[in-house]
Amino acid sequence: MGNKQDRPLVIVGGGAAGYFASIQSAQRTSRPVVLLEATRVPLKKVKISGGGRCNVTHHCFDPVQLVKNYPRGAKELRGPFSRFQPRDTCAWFESQGVRLKTESDGRMFSVTDSSQTIIDCLRRAADAAGVEVRLGALVKEVAPDPKGGFVIHCRGQGPLYAHKLLLATGSAPLGYKIAASLGHTITDLVPSLFTFGLKDTRIAGLAGLGKNQVALSLTVEGRKRPFTHVGPLLITHWGFSGPAVLKLSAFAARELFACNYAARLHIDWLPEMSAEDLSAWFCQQKEQAGRKQIAKNGLSEIPKRLWQSLLQPVLQTQPALIFAQLSTAKIRELVSCLKKSSFYTETKGVFKDEFVTCGGIKLKEINFQTMASKKNPDLFLAGEILDIDGITGGFNFQNAWTTGYIAGCAMAEES
Repeated sequence: MGNKQDRPLVIVGGGAAGYFASIQSAQRTSRPVVLLEATRVPLKKVKISGGGRCNVTHHCFDPVQLVKNYPRGAKELRGPFSRFQPRDTCAWFESQGVRLKTESDGRMFSVTDSSQTIIDCLRRAADAAGVEVRLGALVKEVAPDPKGGFVIHCRGQGPLYAHKLLLATGSAPLGYKIAASLGHTITDLVPSLFTFGLKDTRIAGLAGLGKNQVALSLTVEGRKRPFTHVGPLLITHWGFSGPAVLKLSAFAARELFACNYAARLHIDWLPEMSAEDLSAWFCQQKEQAGRKQIAKNGLSEIPKRLWQSLLQPVLQTQPALIFAQLSTAKIRELVSCLKKSSFYTETKGVFKDEFVTCGGIKLKEINFQTMASKKNPDLFLAGEILDIDGITGGFNFQNAWTTGYIAGCAMAEES
């Protein structure tokens, strides 16, 4: 393939972004398209994501709202999402015979509830488009060719001459190493999307309990304003999880890493009620249900065992306290327990089988109209190798589909 006219478009990385880009390129060019995957099993992340169901995308079809789900890359993705967004993702998969469904929280899955459906679809489409997929092709080195394009060296193989090159290697260290060797700056990689680990007697033995709506405020050393979010929270054996916690973890990923995950988390367990309304409720109970025990007669919005634990700081010395015995000061203390709970996070945990990082190639070095490198116009980049990450809910895959689509089309148009 030394002849410049016969050189292929080469995609390194057999994940979601790499496969999608290779399909788009192959459908639009007469040049060969070669996909290099280091392992023998491509699309591994697709396989395990969403508990084996693959959360393909999210039912958010407004680019302005969609970008709000990306702690890093929101501004840069606004333009790309106007060209290829979740609605387009749904249309593409349906054109391939894969129907998607929307769940109550907006996440979208194949109606088969199997990630294998998505894998089979992508592999089938790549085959139909004429993509040459080389498995076990571990790229060891990439160098610019003085004649244009690149020379790619894979372990145990001769040199491969590429007309254009796309790096879609996800969070693989080798991908960052290659990008750096081609002149790109790599922002330090740190975990994103994780649970909060902590030890507190108030949540001991309550794993599995939670609430559909809490207001979280995370205070991190060195930052003036706290990170905040309202949403569902789940108590686990090791601390807190749930969508609200995961979103906070994503937006505070760098700050939490810098302080070794030690931070203060404030929880308002009843954001639907003001402190004044809650005080009024206690006063009402004092008048109308004075002989009832507070520990056994809480608000229905909070599970009974959680109610008892949250009020532990007040009730631990008076477990049989009744509403009639409440003073104004006691009511104020109880309201504080429910509206201003304070916990100290100590560690992080992994969210299920998913591992998302923030960090990667600096976004200012990318042309987001084509996903081409500003360092080398023959180099393209897509997916998680970029310093872009989304919260849980299908947003990281949408980044892969969108950037892969734009890169694949641009490579073909310029070939």
